[in-house]
Amino acid sequence: MWTLRRTSIRLSLRNQALNNNVGASHASCVKLIPNTLVENEDALPDSHQIIHARFLSTGQTFYRTGNAFQQFTLSRRELSSQADASNKKDDDDDDLEVEDQLTEHDADGDSVHSETDLSDGEEDGGKPQDELELSDAESDKKSKSGKSRSELFKAVVNVSGLSVDSALDKWVAKGKELSRKEISSTLLNLRKRRMYGKALQVLDWLESNKKLEFTDREYASKLDLIAKLRGLPSAEKYLEHVPQSFKGELLYRTLLANCASLNYLKKTEEIFNKMRELDFPITPFACNQLLLIYKRTDKKKIADVLLMMEKENIKPSPFTYKILIDVKGVSNDIDGMDQIVETMKAEGVEIDHQTQATLARHYASAGLTEKSEAILKEIEGENLKENLWVCPTLLRLYAILGRPDEVERIWKVCESKPRVEDCLAAVEAWGRLKRIEEAEAVFEMMSNKWKLSAKNYSALLKIYTRNKMLIKGKDLIKKMGDSGCVIGPLTWDALVSLYVQAGEVEKADSVLQKALQQKRMKPLFTTYMTVMEQYAKRGDVHNAEKIFHRMRQAGYTSRITPFHSLAQAYKNANMPAYGIRERMKADNLFPNRALSDQLAQVDPFRKTPVSDLLD
Repeated sequence: MWTLRRTSIRLSLRNQALNNNVGASHASCVKLIPNTLVENEDALPDSHQIIHARFLSTGQTFYRTGNAFQQFTLSRRELSSQADASNKKDDDDDDLEVEDQLTEHDADGDSVHSETDLSDGEEDGGKPQDELELSDAESDKKSKSGKSRSELFKAVVNVSGLSVDSALDKWVAKGKELSRKEISSTLLNLRKRRMYGKALQVLDWLESNKKLEFTDREYASKLDLIAKLRGLPSAEKYLEHVPQSFKGELLYRTLLANCASLNYLKKTEEIFNKMRELDFPITPFACNQLLLIYKRTDKKKIADVLLMMEKENIKPSPFTYKILIDVKGVSNDIDGMDQIVETMKAEGVEIDHQTQATLARHYASAGLTEKSEAILKEIEGENLKENLWVCPTLLRLYAILGRPDEVERIWKVCESKPRVEDCLAAVEAWGRLKRIEEAEAVFEMMSNKWKLSAKNYSALLKIYTRNKMLIKGKDLIKKMGDSGCVIGPLTWDALVSLYVQAGEVEKADSVLQKALQQKRMKPLFTTYMTVMEQYAKRGDVHNAEKIFHRMRQAGYTSRITPFHSLAQAYKNANMPAYGIRERMKADNLFPNRALSDQLAQVDPFRKTPVSDLLD
């Protein structure tokens, strides 16, 4: 088996060298995607060595970059953040993660939601998943059914605009019980609704008033919320103050997941190695965080993680398979993807609805329409009315396949009693099919039925953006403001894109500057890049450098894409660029082939035949 694997690795490297598709770049990628999936870490069958061998021999996606075992065991330096990055932004790269890149917050840092704008189920399946399994199992089970919303949760939610402390003080004054079960249910429901600010206030109050004896779960939950709301530096500072007896694997695992979700490659690797130094058990969850971040930044290192898992006898979880399937699919290695599915079946691992949806999407992208539709029929089952929770998945995927007839059929089934996620999926589906009027009609029905959040509005706003409908986009944003929605990062991003597509770059820049004045929220990375790329095309070095500087001030560092745009600005301006390589080196970044070519063209000390003659 080892001989076969070595052969496959050598062939893969040889093919890779011939294709010359992957540069030696070292960076993080563009997207900021919170990882909020629960992973099942139950042990799988013992034949996982065969699993790893198959992963490494099913195509050209996974290949070794050196001594894999030493990379993960010697020191922090062995896991450098020299990642392979690409300018390509995969539109479907995040199908495995919860579709919540960034929520817009009110003054307390909470999502702008009311109870009426949330249905009993969650998007794409009615199976809500808490981030890091930090809640009480029994409370989690009840909340997943959508039938249990604690009285304490309602009391906390109903103090909109006021401190959560007042609601909790009143609760105690009335002599009501603050059981661990009640608290856990409340925190879970707040997390499900992305009301992280209120959840953190609850934990702060409980800790300061000594109403709950904190365990590692409460400390981990608080650390997770601090990371989400205040950033990783604040979370690391909080970790220092946690009692030593509670600084266990769960807290570091929580910090690791937040680092990976934000694509902080170097920090993710440092935390992973710190966990090894502290002799914490390395679980599939921890390995999956590495796989997730390498999936987005450096696919070459995926093989190293798999080899390490084999050596350490770490059995892959079902989520491990999902990541690998998606990597194969994004790389258009359909045969490799199919072989991983066969491995799952052989090992008795369930191919759930989410995995089926991922497979169908990749089949559709590869032009394998019949295979994609066969999976969709399997997802739908014999009676769709008994499986209404799959409607959002079917609506989106049939739209990808370009099947308006099927989108209309599915929508008619759930139209009589739709949930919010059904409506949002229908809006997105009609938008993808460029049936704008149908998308608007569904959205109008939504707005009449529920109090919508800014995130709900963004579904239609994205459609206007893609179709360059500036006037309609501005009208919708005005409607958002009139309805009481907080205008935040998602809306700023859409408005900036609308202005750019209309050729009004200065107005787009003006929106970005106004957004920067909002102290509690910062613009998305993509918002900066949208403006910066336009200045680069113009050869406007001054403004490109201005956006680059402000991006760094916002904390968007150690990313190679801004350097691409900056080099392009100098190139288009026919100006020499001094010190870009040194600036990259300070961020522990190294240029890939494309950027190296750009930098060579703007190198003030570049040698040419003419310069040689003059010298």
